[in-house]
Amino acid sequence: MKAVLFENFREEPKLVTLEDPSPAPHGVVLRIAATGVCRSDWHGWMGHDSDISLPHVPGHELAGVIEAVGKDVANWKVGDKVTVPFICGCGRCSECREGHQQVCLHQEQPGFTHWGSFAEYVAIHQADLNLVALPESMDFATAASLGCRFATSFRAVIDQGKVSAGQWVAVHGCGGVGLSAVMIAAAAGANVIGVDLDPAKLALAREIGAAAVIDGREADVPEAIHEITRGGAHVSLDALGHSVTMTNSILCLRPRGKHVQVGLMLGDHAAPAVPMPRIVAQEIGLLGSHGMQAHRYGAMLGMVANGRLDPARLVGDRISLADAPSALMTMDKFQSVGATVITRF
Repeated sequence: MKAVLFENFREEPKLVTLEDPSPAPHGVVLRIAATGVCRSDWHGWMGHDSDISLPHVPGHELAGVIEAVGKDVANWKVGDKVTVPFICGCGRCSECREGHQQVCLHQEQPGFTHWGSFAEYVAIHQADLNLVALPESMDFATAASLGCRFATSFRAVIDQGKVSAGQWVAVHGCGGVGLSAVMIAAAAGANVIGVDLDPAKLALAREIGAAAVIDGREADVPEAIHEITRGGAHVSLDALGHSVTMTNSILCLRPRGKHVQVGLMLGDHAAPAVPMPRIVAQEIGLLGSHGMQAHRYGAMLGMVANGRLDPARLVGDRISLADAPSALMTMDKFQSVGATVITRF
């Protein structure tokens, strides 16, 4: 199979030919039809993720068709159109037994714990637990954007933030995760404020439901949010994963508001200073959000089917597998508006 491989962290990945994977007894092999290029992939390439063993094939936002099925798989067959959460549960630990596969104690992540989807084929483990059937009407590029960015945002907004109609929700960082959160929170009836440094991303945030936007280059972000909301946001999400956006997210909240950390805090931002006096005095809630379980996809896909959510609007550039090394290496310097998706292999 053709695949993008890097042999050392921070060195240019190469397009190479590798042996096709085989399914584990409990797993499947997917023929990849589309896979996103995500900031998490960039973190992996930089060496910020301890799960990666070299050499490595990145990629974890994927959609495709089942090519081969392990002997112990009961619920899937060759030809099924599927996606998968970027965190795959083991099905045996205490968290999985309680339905919390997104924090599985023995989780596997394609593109991190094993080779991922910047390739023609990828192996997925524990298929009966982790695969998600896709509607025939959904194109693969849109489906690929669900597995990390959109599903992660759905859990952050709906399950963790418990956003409700009429609340003020601030989203710090309008990349793929942030724009998804803007759309989902607006669909839940919230008044959403999008914050970014890029006017094009802020314009798209308005188009998909933001009631207000703030250019972080031109404003004191927490102060501006307190003024717009007349007291602070009820829920605020750091969708980037940066010390500044995390701090702004906490400081923009009203008393008893909830901060949801969605963007990964890695590298230089792994141990940020936290405004704890404010958190204690105002009883601010701090929540993490890490992916979403396969069994929760039905709620999200239901909102797509009834037209309340339109993730296709968040698909940006469609590139080839040969373009992926450049897209990956420049992820921290430049991000297109919307999700960059590999659709040509």
